Amino acid sequence: MDQPDLSALRERIGGTLVLDGDPGFDDARRIWNGMIDRRPVAVLRVASVDDVVAALAFAREASLSVAVRGGGHNVAGNGSVDAGLVIDLGGLASVEVDAGERTVRVGGGARLGDVDRATAEYGLAVPLGVVSRTGVAGLTLGGGVGWLLRAHGLSIDSLLSADVVTASGTLVRASARENPDLFWGLRGGGGNFGVVTSLTFRAHPIPAPVFAGNLIYRPDHWRQALLAFDEWGRTLPDELTAIATFIVPPPDWELGADPLLLVGFAWSGADAAAGEAAIEPLRREAPPDLEAIEPMTWPQWQSAVDDTFPFGVRAYWKNTSFDRLDEEVADVLVRRALEQTWQGTGFDIHLMGGAFARVPEGDTAFPARSARYWLNIYGFWANESDDADRIRFVRGFADDMAGFSSGGQYVNFMAAEDPAPAGVAPAPVYGEETLRRLGAVKASWDPDNVFRLNHNILPG
Repeated sequence: MDQPDLSALRERIGGTLVLDGDPGFDDARRIWNGMIDRRPVAVLRVASVDDVVAALAFAREASLSVAVRGGGHNVAGNGSVDAGLVIDLGGLASVEVDAGERTVRVGGGARLGDVDRATAEYGLAVPLGVVSRTGVAGLTLGGGVGWLLRAHGLSIDSLLSADVVTASGTLVRASARENPDLFWGLRGGGGNFGVVTSLTFRAHPIPAPVFAGNLIYRPDHWRQALLAFDEWGRTLPDELTAIATFIVPPPDWELGADPLLLVGFAWSGADAAAGEAAIEPLRREAPPDLEAIEPMTWPQWQSAVDDTFPFGVRAYWKNTSFDRLDEEVADVLVRRALEQTWQGTGFDIHLMGGAFARVPEGDTAFPARSARYWLNIYGFWANESDDADRIRFVRGFADDMAGFSSGGQYVNFMAAEDPAPAGVAPAPVYGEETLRRLGAVKASWDPDNVFRLNHNILPG
């Protein structure tokens, strides 16, 4: 498109429009996943909700595709687009805490760390993810799996309302009382229905310091630890969330260069002694080789692995839910973990249950509430020359686990596929009934599929 058209957009906005050829354009168009290199016509760094409205109107007039970027941390790279317009919400990063009401209003461009730092001052936390540089809006719209999952559920389970600019350019509020169909779809349906400019959450008490850490196992003890982890997880109190991670530790962790199993845990209860008592059965049945447990603030714990996944890393992920962790499943997990002798892939086994599982199926669009475990296999390497090998490992591992899958897929853990299929959010992600409901919400709020640069749900 020509300069007069772009000048017309610049006249309508209070934010900054960065065009191809402008200084800083390459920085403006970059996203977290360095494997995805797209070249938009322009990046609009919005300064207000009015800028979002103006951008959508302009894109419609100019027949431009639109990508919406919150934190830009999405593994599928949905925050950018070739030959289209990027609406960058990074300027809408305010966090307003009402300590008395225990609510938090979060701008659509805020990141987890922004929220964690603001709420920790009041002894509160919002259930979010596990990397503090992740955008809050994108994380939440997909569901929001993190360190408070068993205590308070997903991010969407604490979401009270969202302000949304729709495809028609109208600002609406979605909540249990206002536009409840849209509110239902936002909670797990991804960015399919509009531009979320702010979210309001219920916050929950969090101790300071928090009792959290890792029990660390070397390969000889992995099988014993996995089977003990399965038994231990059946009777855990909700206050304890646990994630088993297999990874080759980065050099700055000073844990050597061999793959390790880390059973990470976070206790959200006020009584740290009760947290100690909760992990003791696992210590007894599977004594760790090392422990890394020290008092820390909630923001410190939430940002502990940030540097493992730096901006610009090349990334490819697969995920699935599963319900058993017996000898047969442990064989696959241990075999694959032993193959992982390089820095650049890892996998997490999220222990589900607790508050997450008590939300009835269908109350939100998030799938598989009955799942006992969620597996995320993630690649995060630096060199393009490693692409083929690392992707092959992730895909092969996912294929090995397919026979044990209980069918759940989490859109925030889904990479961009090659080639990307049209309507990439099929029934296997959500199930037939949930997908039907999501299609109906899409038809009501975005019938022309303006918001299609995502794990797309087709209007229906």
